[in-house]
Amino acid sequence: MNNNWTKLTVKCKTEYIDTVAAVMGMLEASLMIEDYSDFSFSGMYGELVDDSILNADKTCGAVSIFVPEERPLPEYRAFLSERFSSLGISVEYEISGICEDDWAENWKKYYRPVHLGRVTVVPRWEDYTAKEGEIIVRMDPGMAFGTGTHETTRLVMRLMQEENLSGLRVLDVGTGSGILSICASKLGAQHINAYDIDPVAVKVALDNVECEGCDNIEVGVSDLLAGVDISKGRFDFCVANIVADIILRMLPDISDYLTEKAPIILSGIIAPRKDEVISAAAEYGYQIVKEINENDWVALMICKTAE
Repeated sequence: MNNNWTKLTVKCKTEYIDTVAAVMGMLEASLMIEDYSDFSFSGMYGELVDDSILNADKTCGAVSIFVPEERPLPEYRAFLSERFSSLGISVEYEISGICEDDWAENWKKYYRPVHLGRVTVVPRWEDYTAKEGEIIVRMDPGMAFGTGTHETTRLVMRLMQEENLSGLRVLDVGTGSGILSICASKLGAQHINAYDIDPVAVKVALDNVECEGCDNIEVGVSDLLAGVDISKGRFDFCVANIVADIILRMLPDISDYLTEKAPIILSGIIAPRKDEVISAAAEYGYQIVKEINENDWVALMICKTAE
């Protein structure tokens, strides 16, 4: 293999192979799918089939992508881990072309400050002098999704900056590295509850929150909304950078956790799923307030329609 590329393989049960391929396809990389469940060994050419295929477990398959050296491999891995966790799909990962133990250091040379309007996301290990009026969010995403480099994160941060978050209680569903919660805190939110289904992401988010001194952020593990705490009141604003399938699961119940007409920013939506999400939102009484796009990704701000 060319040393400038890394092969990232996700192994799963064959019943999930189409879903795994669809999620990995969001990373705009060429896919290699291995699924021998329907492979026939009969016929005159059967003897030419490689032994590795003949002996392969027909209940398992794999989807691989090839990641160029200049792309942040841990960001890809974290994106996939959080999406598969949310979908309840058990997978295994295999890396070829780079030592997995070297990830945490090798990718840092490609992570630079990301300017997103008033907010600039800066790697925690890099010296950076803020300009007047610039809001700095220092991050070490580790193995959690969220550095500001991915379109889905950038879209949410763009929409957040257009809103007045001062004094609001914010709910962050699928927090990943905690980047959106920290951004909300620095934009003036009174309190933020951040949740993720992945304990590794929660650990990373807690570390980033502590290092940024954001004592108004609480981070916890939750399977979507199951662990969301509203004992101190409902939330005035919500951000959910997840995927369309999980958004569709969340929409019927999210209003139980929010104040009346609280805005919700939905991201992680691939363009072909946009209409499906909009239709479902309308079914549960939401209207589209804003829509922005970047490449093939869509973010929506929705709000309850007037009764």
